[in-house]
Amino acid sequence: MRRITVLDTTLRDGAQTEGVSFSAEDKRRIALELDRLGVDIVEGGNPAGNPKDRALFDDPPRLKRASFAAFGATRRADSDAASDAGLSALLAAKTDTIVLFGKSSRFHVDEVLRVEPGRNLAMIEESIARLAAAGRTVHFDAEHFFDGFGEDADYAIETARAAARGGARTVTLCDTNGGALPWAAGMITGRMVRELGLPVGAHFHDDGGMAVASTLYAVESGASFVHGTMGGVGERCGNADLCAVLPALSLKMGLETGCAPRLARLTSAARTIADIANLEIPRRAPYVGLSAFTHKGGMHVDGMRKNRRSFEHIDPALVGNERRLLISDQAGRSALLDKLADLAPDMTRDDPILAAIADQLKQRERFGYVYEGAEGSFRLMALRMLGRALPHFEALDFRVFASKPWADDSAQAYIKIRANDQIEITAAEGDGPVNALDRALRKALCVFYPQLSGVRLVDFKVRVIDGGGTGSTVRVTIESTDGKSVWGTVGVSRNIIEACWTALTDAIEYKLSGLAEGSFSEVTT
Repeated sequence: MRRITVLDTTLRDGAQTEGVSFSAEDKRRIALELDRLGVDIVEGGNPAGNPKDRALFDDPPRLKRASFAAFGATRRADSDAASDAGLSALLAAKTDTIVLFGKSSRFHVDEVLRVEPGRNLAMIEESIARLAAAGRTVHFDAEHFFDGFGEDADYAIETARAAARGGARTVTLCDTNGGALPWAAGMITGRMVRELGLPVGAHFHDDGGMAVASTLYAVESGASFVHGTMGGVGERCGNADLCAVLPALSLKMGLETGCAPRLARLTSAARTIADIANLEIPRRAPYVGLSAFTHKGGMHVDGMRKNRRSFEHIDPALVGNERRLLISDQAGRSALLDKLADLAPDMTRDDPILAAIADQLKQRERFGYVYEGAEGSFRLMALRMLGRALPHFEALDFRVFASKPWADDSAQAYIKIRANDQIEITAAEGDGPVNALDRALRKALCVFYPQLSGVRLVDFKVRVIDGGGTGSTVRVTIESTDGKSVWGTVGVSRNIIEACWTALTDAIEYKLSGLAEGSFSEVTT
């Protein structure tokens, strides 16, 4: 089986993403996650670029199988390779692998470097030769190769040959501006594979929205070395997304990679790295997104019940994701039955309670409820209709106050609740009336249910749903977590505080009922 080497450049190219800034510790954590995923090379950054990266390469992360690579440029035009400061910094980095980039576009040589074409070729060859002579494994990135090939193919090819003469282990063809079309990328890659005599790599940016497709075309044409980033992060529109490339190589093209035996870690790794980068994975991201294996339409759900392959291109477990069946007014009884299987395993499709739940669902959605992102509220509604969800607490009274001037903790909430036949009265301040109410409610309930101290809100959305001005009906959707599970709840009302209260109390009832842990516990008090 043909093997593809995978280089991840999340720490280097991905660090150029707008709004992303990795600390040295962030880079270590991500490198370890990539190592566990099975990538071959983790490109860590430029030791000559900033003090943070210099410190990282003084004590690089200890990886079990991946190589940690330093990245830098060919020598400067006004220096020689033996004394060039950038090359010296690469050699000082405590890594055996170096990725060196140089210009392959005649336009860039003329307009950016402003040197003679022959001098650029010498810069490439001599720089690689110095690093290789020191015992380093050197991979050459032919920057702007595809644009350069279109401008002057002979010169672009000569830059790759210069790298080979210098001792490069591979030559990676870079679509630095991200505008190459996939079939052109494949054609050019195929020619370079035939002409060069050493492994050819592919590095694509996504400015045209085709980085993944171009990468796969390049591999199909003979490239054996691919670059990418987790989640496709990178400068401008980003890079080829390894979260899509890796499954395609293994599951669709039947190729071997170091990640193939570990693909079940892919979704977890993607989410961990996104969290470290303070980014969110798009819900509709292929393979690893929350919606990647989510089904809503009644026909789709019915098909999935009969055969999982009917509306899924792979088993989600292969990439560590999971199947989700959404509850909506488009869902049939089959979908509802699936959603309630753990709560009511003996229920049948013809059960009158199932019909009542379906009818209640449609009535509530006509009023403005949406349960797609609020499965917690749906499951509680179903349990109540089954007569099995008694409340863990009762709100006897609450009031919220907001004041001006606006400042932190500018709102207060007072609450009186009954739980376990006892009454608790408390108050709290917050950054707005909803935050104050949330704090007061949790403060009061933690007296009876200390496990709520670990529950927090992670998302809060308000949407006007009927266009009625300040008297509109609003839908409030919140996401809560206890650090292990995430669940959504929803409230709808013309009174925004009431809508918030419904969503907040459902979130707490969901946790107290044991649903967050996957085991419903009935209340007997």
